[in-house]
Amino acid sequence: MTRDDRRSILLEGETTALPDFLMARMGSGTTYFALAVIRHLERLGTHVVNNAHAIEAVKDKLYSQQLLAASNLPVPKTMLVKFPMSAALVEKQLSFPVVVKTLSGSQGAGVYLCENRANFEDVMQLIEATNANANVILQEFITDSYGRDLRVIVVGGRPIACMQRKANDGTFKANFSRGGSVEPYPITPVIAWLASEAARVVNLDVAGVDLLFDGNAFRICEINSSPGFEGMEKAHPEMNMAEEIFRYIRVRLGFWEEALAQA
Repeated sequence: MTRDDRRSILLEGETTALPDFLMARMGSGTTYFALAVIRHLERLGTHVVNNAHAIEAVKDKLYSQQLLAASNLPVPKTMLVKFPMSAALVEKQLSFPVVVKTLSGSQGAGVYLCENRANFEDVMQLIEATNANANVILQEFITDSYGRDLRVIVVGGRPIACMQRKANDGTFKANFSRGGSVEPYPITPVIAWLASEAARVVNLDVAGVDLLFDGNAFRICEINSSPGFEGMEKAHPEMNMAEEIFRYIRVRLGFWEEALAQA
């Protein structure tokens, strides 16, 4: 609840001054309530990293893919599921294997690889039987990226770190949170451009951009509004991700001397 002077809010019944800035770290788990709070603080003039609209956009994996595709950025072919689902259509448009994803999720949750048509039909029948209204998308499987991908951290439009993630259990998911290994990876001009453009298109100040290997090129798999620090700091022990982000925020707020002192 906002007070009349617009410089403070009521928090658990107590009058609290507005913060200098707000950084939401809930990612795909951001609820409607959380988005409402973020939007409210935005309207009161609080500097927000990332803004509510951007968080909501990348929370929806289909919508974020549509935004990237509309900007002619390379993404895997993607299809929204409508039950009953035609396996023949999927085989014609995407072929098998095919990746099945829920619209919202992180750390590899809600992602499944269907190796063949029979496997796909079983999974679709299970989903339809348990929740025919489930929001599910299908995505082209990029063979060259089986069990590996890249995560690039972008802060203020600038890619600051990149790591390669590899699955250690023979599966196609390479997430560090699922036991995958990480190692530093050079930020080439192509990687830098793809990551910075992806973050710009969805309007994220801080983003984790996941790239898939595709021959000598890359495809943008997903964008995360709340990328984890642990894996990247393991790949780059010299980096302090929170400090990098805080330095950027201080610059945006006009505290140049403090930011330069910490550089």
